[in-house]
Amino acid sequence: MKGTTVNTRANPPSEALRIPALADAEELTCDVLVIGGGTAGTMAALTAAEHGADVLLLEKAHVRHSGALAMGMDGVNNAVIPGRAEPDDYVAEITRANDGIVDQTTVRQTATRGFAMVQRLESYGVKFEKDEHGEYAVRQVHRSGSYVLPMPEGKDVKKVLYRQLRRRAMRERIRIENRVMPVRVLTTEGRAVGAVGFNTRTGAFVTVRAGAVILATGACGRLGLPASGYLYGTYENPTNAGDGYAMAYHAGAELTGIECFQINPLIKDYNGPACAYVANPFGGYQVNRHGERFVDSDYWSGQMMAEFAEEVASDRGPVYLKLSHLPEESISALESILHSTERPTRGTFHSGRGHDYRTHDIEMHISEIGLCGGHSASGVRVDDHARTTVPRLYAAGDLACVPHNYMIGAFVFGDLAGADASRYSAYEGELPADQLREAHELIYRPLRNPDGPPQPQVEYKLRRFVNDYVAPPKSGARLSLALEAFERMRDDIAAMGARTPHELMRCAEVTFIRDCAEMAARASLARTESRWGLYHDRLDHPRRDDASWFHHLDLRKSPSGAMEFTARPVAPYLVPVDGFTPVGGSSRSLGEVHPEQVATAGAREAAPVAWGQEPTVAGAAVQPRADADTPGSPRLLELLSLAEDEPELSVLAPYLADAEPTVRRTAVTVLTETVPPGTGPALASALADPDAGVRAAAVASLRELVETLPPEPALRDGLATALSEADPAVRTAALDVLRALRLGDAGLFAASLTDPDITVRISAVRALVSVDAVAELARAAAADPSREVRVTIAKALATVGPGSGLVHSALTELVDDPDALVRGAAYEALGTTGCPAALIPLAEAALSDPAWQVRAGAAAALSAADPDRAVPALAKAVADPNADVRKAAVLALTRHRATADARAALSAATADSDADVRAYAARAL
Repeated sequence: MKGTTVNTRANPPSEALRIPALADAEELTCDVLVIGGGTAGTMAALTAAEHGADVLLLEKAHVRHSGALAMGMDGVNNAVIPGRAEPDDYVAEITRANDGIVDQTTVRQTATRGFAMVQRLESYGVKFEKDEHGEYAVRQVHRSGSYVLPMPEGKDVKKVLYRQLRRRAMRERIRIENRVMPVRVLTTEGRAVGAVGFNTRTGAFVTVRAGAVILATGACGRLGLPASGYLYGTYENPTNAGDGYAMAYHAGAELTGIECFQINPLIKDYNGPACAYVANPFGGYQVNRHGERFVDSDYWSGQMMAEFAEEVASDRGPVYLKLSHLPEESISALESILHSTERPTRGTFHSGRGHDYRTHDIEMHISEIGLCGGHSASGVRVDDHARTTVPRLYAAGDLACVPHNYMIGAFVFGDLAGADASRYSAYEGELPADQLREAHELIYRPLRNPDGPPQPQVEYKLRRFVNDYVAPPKSGARLSLALEAFERMRDDIAAMGARTPHELMRCAEVTFIRDCAEMAARASLARTESRWGLYHDRLDHPRRDDASWFHHLDLRKSPSGAMEFTARPVAPYLVPVDGFTPVGGSSRSLGEVHPEQVATAGAREAAPVAWGQEPTVAGAAVQPRADADTPGSPRLLELLSLAEDEPELSVLAPYLADAEPTVRRTAVTVLTETVPPGTGPALASALADPDAGVRAAAVASLRELVETLPPEPALRDGLATALSEADPAVRTAALDVLRALRLGDAGLFAASLTDPDITVRISAVRALVSVDAVAELARAAAADPSREVRVTIAKALATVGPGSGLVHSALTELVDDPDALVRGAAYEALGTTGCPAALIPLAEAALSDPAWQVRAGAAAALSAADPDRAVPALAKAVADPNADVRKAAVLALTRHRATADARAALSAATADSDADVRAYAARAL
């Protein structure tokens, strides 16, 4: 095994952590790199080594006690034992549980190989319950089939596996590096060639070159926020923060089913599983407060969780796991399992409440959301040998999308990955320098900002947004708000501070959580139906729509860096299942998924109306949305079939001119999917369609394709014509596309400054900025009747012709505007353009304005003024009663910190009552 040994000596507390140079990377080399030392990773390493490969196993903690098996396992949920269950029956059960959206070839691997894996584990020393005849004591918990195999002594599973890794024969082949956390998979020419990360104890930069890479990093358990608010009080192992999901995504691999969340029943206030799988064979069961059983669905389906949630929220709640009726021997046996294996603190929790299973049933609730292939169906897309869509990159365990795969499935796919990956030898070329630089920046960025927001605060905020906007029941509006929040969180995450390698690890995990949160929101927004019960419950699309959505929803990172989606038809089944008939076929590209308009509640120009009435815009009724369940006409079906053949524009033209609006809307959709030559002008023409739905579709398509449409004259002419359309959304979109494609000029854009619609005028201002039309903006500065437009102009003037006479003349008018927000924006702009001597007295006076926004803007203006005049005024502003004004004053003083008086004022601000003010003042000093 080649490579440099990683130094595991931790830095002394007094020693500042140094950012290692790229050239100082500690390089390791192997045939097979396994990332993650839990269930699947351990098995992958063992199998690859048994096949003769040199294996490197990286674990960010310690393999001895890492992963979901760290404290053992109380039972197997999906053991297909000959004589007790049949593989085909199991495949059918999982297919039904996942509403038909499965790749049966992967599920069948678990069904057919699971028993051999149980025997292999038993040969290692793992214990499974057997009856008096030495047969496996499989129990029936699900409504059909017996798949649950208890493990009363399962607490030692991980210790047994670790012993296997440390056997002499394995030590010669498997090198374990604990406390090394990869953050990116490295790729060259489209295939995986290694990984890059760092040591979580020393902070050392680590690179790995490998022949193949196996991701086995577990679920994204730290996605939603537990009801307790405790970041690490999650149902899933909290160290599983979505590392592998993010690494696979950035490596270019496809992920699938990310809209299908993991949600589990759990113990109220404890966030551990109530363990019905364990209790049910002993006679325990779920009941409402009246003692009534209420679960109609099978226990591994999302529909069961929907029923559970409905019961909890009804007057029949709370919900309990009932054990008090059981005999003493059953309760004693349950206590020995539940209090020692699944959650060792469980007995302490119940004792602290004064609860005993003999006298108290266990109140249950609902877990936070997570992503997990093993307990749901969300993960990296793999085939039946654990291969991802990136050559030589594999995924196994809860990370891989093999629905409801559980522990045995994780072992099976770890075995499959290890066997297949062992064919490859170590990569000998140069590692990609650009990917190394990006990973280096991701890892060590927090060290450059040690006083930045700490990771727990940023992570709490991020996961609170997940709870507020992404957790079911879902809606397009809430998911759209989530995307806005996650986009804003990029800045918060970039500003996080760290001082130790451990903090670097936690900061990196937050980036993974944010990636997973965005994937979850966009995927949920893309699938416009409800499926899997509570796992994907869309309030605005409440029915399952097999006609449109009997598909896997795959996502990947496009070459441009955007998240794009594909609807992939379910492949024909190996095992027929009543109620589902997949026919296969070609995938359809959905491209990027854009959020809905959520800036305003309803149309800005429409007055509120009573519920159920049709709002009107400019005197015309808004067209009702077509019902998703309306059967398609032959014309529509004919059109949809054309999409598979990549039709030319001439073929689609008759449909774009069809008399039926639904056909025209669908034609626009097909045009957007296929993008033949002439698409841009055709979409521009559709902006004049008499149907509002067709126009809206054309607007959405132009925005979606704007980066790829050629800026041809015909498109410019069509968009210019659209500027005269009655629909303000059309006019706004035309301006935005003309601006983005650089097809307009000052004269064309300026004509829209007098548009009656505020949104159109704001787009016109932004378009004028794109061509540096200073004169046109200056003339419009004080003339527009809308405060919102004048604020936009004030901000725009800071970005064109800085310091020019026209700009300062316009800002001089705006600082005298009757509206406080306009004055504040104008003063803030002066902080960028420079504050002329004539405006300094105005800015000084504005520090006493009744509106705090004006005072904050004035402080920003003085940041660009002569320090002899600015600093005394700003020093007084540091005592302003408004924290935002004090913060603005501190930021302004930062630009003058070369003067002693500015430093003195900043020093005083470090004792401010507001954390932001203190932080910025301390940073300035």
